[in-house]
Amino acid sequence: MSEMIDAVLAGADPATLAATPLPATTRAVVVRRDETSMFDGMASRDKDPRRSIHLAEVSLPEIAPDEVVLVVMASSINFNTVWTSIFEPLPTFGFLDRLGRESSWGARHALDVHVMGSDAAGVVVRAGSAVRNWRVGDAVTVHCNYVDDQDPSGHDDSMLAANQRIWGFETNYGGLADLTIVKANQLMPKPAHLTWEEAAVNALCNSTSYRMLVSRNGAPVTPGDKVLIWGASGGIGSFAVQHTLNAGGVPIAVVSSESKAATLRELGVEHVINRAERDYRFWKDPTTQDESEWRRLGRDIRELVGEDPDIVFEHPGRSTMGASVFVTKRGGTIVTCAATSGYMIEYDNRHLWMRLKSIKGSHFANYREAWAANQALVDGRIVPPLSAVFPLERAGEATYEMHHNRHEGKVGILCAAPREGLGITDPELRARVGERRLTIFRRHDQED
Repeated sequence: MSEMIDAVLAGADPATLAATPLPATTRAVVVRRDETSMFDGMASRDKDPRRSIHLAEVSLPEIAPDEVVLVVMASSINFNTVWTSIFEPLPTFGFLDRLGRESSWGARHALDVHVMGSDAAGVVVRAGSAVRNWRVGDAVTVHCNYVDDQDPSGHDDSMLAANQRIWGFETNYGGLADLTIVKANQLMPKPAHLTWEEAAVNALCNSTSYRMLVSRNGAPVTPGDKVLIWGASGGIGSFAVQHTLNAGGVPIAVVSSESKAATLRELGVEHVINRAERDYRFWKDPTTQDESEWRRLGRDIRELVGEDPDIVFEHPGRSTMGASVFVTKRGGTIVTCAATSGYMIEYDNRHLWMRLKSIKGSHFANYREAWAANQALVDGRIVPPLSAVFPLERAGEATYEMHHNRHEGKVGILCAAPREGLGITDPELRARVGERRLTIFRRHDQED
C-alpha cells in the first residue's frame, strides 16, 4: 500500500494529501496487447475473462492541466469490461492507438496494456493547473464520457462530438486500479450516504438510463406512460425502472426468474413478466423470427396494463428488437443503447413505418445528464443496484460472472478500500432512505 493510499485511508486533510508523494506506479487490472488473439475461433460465451485479465503494476504518467489523479476506493464491472476482456467486437488497443495519434497528451494512452474500468468512486489527490471546480481531498464519483472541449462538434451535446470516447474502454487508465487519471469534467459529487462500493456502481448505467428515459435527448417518460423494460433487474434496467417510477410512468419489467421479479416488486414495480416462465421464442431458427410470439408478448402486456407500451427500453438487441418494434404502441418509441445479444438487428419494418413508430439510438450521457442522474442518487431518490462485491484481485472472476449473467444489478470492485462499508458521511440521509431499501439487490442476490 502506497503512502498516498495510506493517507487517504487515514482521512488526511487536503494539505497533507497535497504534500504526500504520489507513487510512480499503481496496481491495476489490465489486458495485454500481445494476447488479443488468444480467443480466436472461439464462441463468445466460451471466452474466459479469467484468462485475459491480469493484475499488474502500471506506471502513472504526468497529468494534463485539465485532469486529476484519483485514489480509487471502489469501481465496478460493466459490459464494456466484458467486451474488453474477450477482445470483442474489436480489441480495444485500436481505440488507444487512435487516441494516441491525436496529441502528446493522447500518446500516453497508447500502451501495450489497457487499464480497464468505466466507473469509479474515490478521493482527488492531485489536480491539474486548469482544474477549477475540484480540490484535493474531494470525494467524487466518475462518469465515463471522455470528450475534447476544443472540438466544436461537442458543444451542443457532447455525446455528438466527433471524438467522443468512453473512459476506460476507449481510453487508458480506467477505474479498475488503486489510482486513476480522469478529466475534471468527468467528476461528480459522491453521494454522502453511500459506501464507496455503493457509490461506484452507478455512473455508467444510471447516466445511460437517465438519457434514455428522462432527458430530452431520449424518449422522455411522461406521467402515465407505459414503459416496457427488458433486463429490468440488470445494471441499466434497474435504473430504468427507478427513473420510470420517479417520472410517474408505469414500468413493465421483463426478467428471467421469479427471484428477479421479487427484487423488482420490492423496489416498487407492480407489473413484471418472467420471460423464463412465459418461454417466449421470438426466433424459430437463427434466421427466422416468429410473429406469433411477438403477438403473445403483446397480449401479455395488455393483460397487465391494458394497452401497448408507449416506450420500449431496448438493449438486448438481436434477440428482442423484432418483438420490441412490434409491441410498441402506434406512434411510440423504441429507445436503444446496446445489443448484448447481437448487433445485427432484424425487425418487420411495416410495423414501424405504418404505425408511425420511432427507433431512437442513445449512447451514455453528456455531463449535464450524468450530473442530474447522479443528483438523484445524492438526494436518495435512486438506490444503487449493488448485488455483489469482489476485491480487485478477483476482477477477472467478477467479469466472468457478468459475462454469464450470474448476478442481478451491478457487481462492485473494492480497489484501495480495504473492506466494505466505508465512506458514509451522511448517516442521517442513509437512515431516511432505509438500509433495507439500499440493500434490495444485495439481499436478493445472496438469497439466490
